[in-house]
Amino acid sequence: MRRILALGLTWSTMSLASIASAQQPYGQQPYGQQPTYGQPGYGQQPTYGQQPTYGQPGLSSGGLEPPSGNPDSAAAATEADLQKSEKEDTGRGLTFIYLNVEGGYTHLGLQTFKANDLVDAQAVKTTDHGYVLGVGAGLRLVFITIGPRFRLAKFSEYDLWTLNGELGLHIPLGNFEPYFTLGAGYASIGGFDSGNLTAGYDPSDVQIRGYNVRAGAGFDLFLSPAFSIGANLTGEMLGLTRPGVSLQGGAGGNSAQASAMAADGSSIGAAVSLTGVLGLHF
Repeated sequence: MRRILALGLTWSTMSLASIASAQQPYGQQPYGQQPTYGQPGYGQQPTYGQQPTYGQPGLSSGGLEPPSGNPDSAAAATEADLQKSEKEDTGRGLTFIYLNVEGGYTHLGLQTFKANDLVDAQAVKTTDHGYVLGVGAGLRLVFITIGPRFRLAKFSEYDLWTLNGELGLHIPLGNFEPYFTLGAGYASIGGFDSGNLTAGYDPSDVQIRGYNVRAGAGFDLFLSPAFSIGANLTGEMLGLTRPGVSLQGGAGGNSAQASAMAADGSSIGAAVSLTGVLGLHF
C-alpha cells in the first residue's frame, strides 16, 4: 500500500512540473492574444509576425512610403536659414518719424485742361518751367507714411506754392526702398510784379488760389539706418480761381485786359516735377 501511495505522489509531482514548464514565460502572451491592462506589454503587438513600425522599411500604401525624417538635418537647415537672414539683415530696424528735403526741376501749365481768363495770356506766361524746393515730415507705420509736404516752385514771372497732406506706400527691399505717394491740398500763385502785368494793376490784388492733387513714385537708398538719398517723380493737377481785379484809380490800360481781369477767372492746369531727396529716419 505504501508503495502504491508513493508512486501516485511521484506521478502527481511530475504532472505539475510538466504543466508549469508548458506555460509562457512571464511578460509574454500567446500569439494573437492582447495582454490585459496592467500586464507587461499592454498596448503592444505580439512579437510573432510583428508589422514594421512607422519610418521603417516595408510600411507603404499604394507604393508610397513615409519620409524617414532626420531631426539633425532639419535643425541644420533651420540654423543655415537663420544665419543667411542675419547676413542679409540691413540692421535698420523700425522707424517712426521721417524728415526729408528735396530740390529739382518742375514744368507748369496753368491752363492745360481748362482756360477761363485766369491770367492775361498776352501779358503772363501760362506755360513755364523753373526750380522747385520742398520739405516733408510725418509718421511711419511699418511701410505706410503719412504727413504734410510743402513745395515752392519759382518761375520767371510768378511763384507757385502748395501745402499737401501726403500718404505713402513703401516697399522695403534691403537698403533699397521704392515707394508710391498720393497727396492733395492747397495751392496758391503769387509773386507778380508790375512788369508782369499791364500798368494800372496792383500785383497784390491779383490773388490766385485753389487746390491740387498729386501722385508720385520714387525710391530711397539707405546709406545708414537713419540717412537716405533718393529721387522722386510727381505729376499733379491744379484747380485755380481768381477774383476780379479793378484798375487802380481808374487808370487806363489795355481795354481787353481790363475787361478780362475785371471778371472772375479760373483754370485747370498740370505740373510735373523731378526732385532729388535727402531723408532722415528715426
